[in-house]
This record gives sequence, C-alpha cells and structure tokens, in this order.
Amino acid sequence: MKNLILSFFCFSLLSFSCAKKRGSQGDPVSVTPVIPVINTSLLQNHLGINAFEWDFSDNDNTVISDGKMNVIKSFGGFRHYLDWDKLESEEGKYTFNPVHSGGWNYDMIYAKCKAEGIEVLSCIKNCPTWLVNTYPVDQRDAENVPAPYGLDRSDPASYIKEARVAFQFAARYGHTTNVDPTLLSVNTAQRWNGDPINQVKIGLGYINYIECDNERDKWWKGAKAQQSPEEYAANMSAFYDGHLGKLGKNVGVKTADPTMKVVMGGLATPDVNFVIKMIEWCRKNRGLKADGSVNLCFDVINYHNYSNNSTVSQGSTAGRAPELSPAAKTADGFIAMAKEKANGTEVWLTEAGYDINTSSPQRAIKIGNKSVLITQADWMLRTALLNVRHGLKRSFFYMLDDVDVNSTIQYSSSGFAVGQVRRPVADYFLQTKKLMGNFQYQETISTDPTVDIYALNTRRIYVLSIPDQVGRTKLYELDLGASKAATAYTLAPGGSEMIAEKLVTVNGKLKITVTETPIFIEKE
Repeated sequence: MKNLILSFFCFSLLSFSCAKKRGSQGDPVSVTPVIPVINTSLLQNHLGINAFEWDFSDNDNTVISDGKMNVIKSFGGFRHYLDWDKLESEEGKYTFNPVHSGGWNYDMIYAKCKAEGIEVLSCIKNCPTWLVNTYPVDQRDAENVPAPYGLDRSDPASYIKEARVAFQFAARYGHTTNVDPTLLSVNTAQRWNGDPINQVKIGLGYINYIECDNERDKWWKGAKAQQSPEEYAANMSAFYDGHLGKLGKNVGVKTADPTMKVVMGGLATPDVNFVIKMIEWCRKNRGLKADGSVNLCFDVINYHNYSNNSTVSQGSTAGRAPELSPAAKTADGFIAMAKEKANGTEVWLTEAGYDINTSSPQRAIKIGNKSVLITQADWMLRTALLNVRHGLKRSFFYMLDDVDVNSTIQYSSSGFAVGQVRRPVADYFLQTKKLMGNFQYQETISTDPTVDIYALNTRRIYVLSIPDQVGRTKLYELDLGASKAATAYTLAPGGSEMIAEKLVTVNGKLKITVTETPIFIEKE
C-alpha cells in the first residue's frame, strides 16, 4: 500500500525495463518466453483491486452504496487496506461494528463481498496511535515496525500486540465456530446516545485470507520502519500462530482459525532472497513438519511489481507494457523459488498499476489514437493475463480511487474509477469477469501475438493481444479445428458487456487482426 500521501502513498517504483525493441512499428519485439505452467486459478482471481472501507459507502458509512457497489462488482477480489487503529483505537479494546475510529461497519462490508462472490484479502497494517506514541517524538510514524519502541525486533514476543488483534479478527471473521468466547472481547462503550454497541461474534465465515502488514521492507522509511527478513519472519511467526502457540491462547491467526490462510505482506522490492531468508529463519526457529518441509509462518508468498522504463529504483520516466518489462521474469523467479524452497507455496502479486497523469513517472502513455486511459486499461488487463500465464495464483491492482489525479507523483493517479463512474480499465475488468471469470488457463500457443487458451468444461476461449506499446498490429491465423463458427468479443470502453460478433471459419481457421487491446475468440 502506498502511504506517503494521505497516509497511504509510498515510493516503491521497482520494476526494471530490459526487453529490446527495434525500429519501426512493424518490427518484432523480444518477448519473454512462456514457461509452461499448470495454473488452476480462475481468471477472476486475477481481477482484484486494492481499496478502502469508504469505497463502499457515500455519506452514510453504515449503509452500502448501490452505486459504489456496482463499481466494486467489476472485480474478483478486494484487498482491504485495513488500519490496525480501526480495530483497536484504544489498546486492548477491539471494535468491528462499528469501529470507533470512523464508524465503519466491517461486518456489513465483508458480508456483502461474500454474497457477491468477491474474495477479500484483509491487510492489517499501520500502527495504532497508542503504539506509535511509544517511539520518540521525532520517530513517530504510522508505518513504523509494529512493535513498541525499544523491544528486540528479532523476538516474536515483541509483536504480541499485533498478533492479538489478528487473533480477534480471525476468530470473528474466520470459519471456526468453537473458539473459546472467554478469549474474545470488544469495546462495549457507546460513543454517544444511540450509538450501536459492539458485540462479540464468532465464526462469521466472511474471510479466508489475512495479510500481515504491507511492504515491511520499507527501505525509504529508514530504520524505524524497515524490517530485515529475519525480523519480519519473527513478526509473522507471532502473527501466524503465536509463534507455535508459545505466546498464549489468544495470539495469532491460526490459534483462532486454523483454516484461515496467512499472506505475507507484499514486498515493495520483489526480491526472492528476502523470502529465502525468511524461510531459513523458519527452519531455525520453527523447525520442520512431519513431512520434512519447513514449518513456515505464511501460507502465501506475496510481492509488488510496477512495470516501467526504469533500470534503477525510482529512475523511471514512464510506465511500460508488462510484457516488455521484467514482470514475467520476476514471476518465474518467485514461482521457482517457492517450488524449491517453500514446498510449492502459492505466490501472489498484490500491487501493480499505472498512472494516468501525463507527467507521472509511472504513467501509461498515449499510443496512436489510443488515449492514456485506454493504454492503462490495456496494460492492466494484459498484466493480469501475464500473471496467470506465469503461474501466480492471485493478482490485486493499485487501486480503486486516485490519491490525486492532478498530482505528478507516482501512484497518485492510478485509479480504476472516480466515485461511482468506472474508467475504461474497470470496464475491461468487469467485461472480462462476466465473459470468462470462471475460466481456467490451459496453455499459450503463441507469444507474438500472445495467444492464450482458457477453458470451462467444454467451452474454449482464445485471448489474443500484441505484446507491445507502439500501436503494432498483426494478422494471425487461428486454428479452431473442426469448428465452423466462432464468436469474437471485443472490449467496449464505457460499457458493461463486450461487443459480440459471429464469425464463420474457413476450414476451421480464422484470420484475426490482433492489436495491443486483447480480443477474445470463443469457438463453437
């Protein structure tokens, strides 16, 4: 999450541009070879969004706004930037419905997402004020290491306060109904007459995934906020299961709900070595399971990656098409590491995105007659498709609303929507989700143009696009076997459905003009 502006903005411009492109628009572009993968993840799992609780309501935060919910329905997942302060604005006094810092009703939001089939990843991050105040005045920052000042950051017990709120959260929103109620508490105080009173609830079954903070490798924040891999592993061990249950009966996610999956905080710098060091810490401090694998303190590996034209951190001048960046190579590296070192643990990408401000160093660019908004939509959807192709299990994009569309600072204008109005990128996600959200990736049969095959039962949809950013097109002959007809679906900015056109094959083949905007062909 980005926290430098409005407490959720940061500078983690981290992708590197390495693909080479030759002269004219018709010249070939070097494309990272596709590594064959088996990915059972549904396509809609890669159409996730980063957002906040206020993205569900208008003026009344106790009611879901139909207009805002219609925007949220564009996505297959919701990564909730959830400030710890909302859950525990007073130490040891937990609130959920309403939270005493802002009045939000998390029960309502999570129940609505479950009813709409939108998977929630709750990312509990940022220190509450009472913990921040343990730091010297000149070192106080909500993004500080989530342990009281002066404690040993290498000791899991130093993170017991965060692990306790994780226990309370998991007991309430997880699927385990036999949690000892004497271990649970809420703040029953009323803020004013008529104010609803928080009540203990157990096993609501709304949340399957919880994330332990965000970008703990905060190198740009300095020592007060940056954790080493070993320190973060100690932090996660407490958060995960109370460091193997040693920290008490009311500490850690798994202590409350063994079925809830714990996601490591997304890395700002997508470096596999950070995770490898965490795994080694677990080997030394958590030991091995009966099957000989390391007893990890996370169920999902997680990183962030913003594709741009930089060769050094924060040195970019513009965003870059995902296929022309190291995005695929980075994904392959994490998948290979997880297979070798972490028993095949799932890998997710929970932040990627492009700005629309024309002076941002992370901006999408105007290409030919395509506006910046259309390029943003093209690149975001193609990033999702790339992630599936290279074996990632879920993707979430940054983010639903702009920080400030007029700001030239990176990540300020990455929004998918403005209030209740979708931008083309949200249109693309909605239309793709409707057409084939439940489809699974099968294989890639061409890399230039990129041609992916997705399947659902007997249905087959081919997704074709040019992996470039110069307006290049290419005529491609698609072999549909014995099919005599097909339906071509084209994305429609401003609409809720793709435009469908019936096509007739010639000896089972179609000649398709492929562009940098994905096109979808379903065989009949």
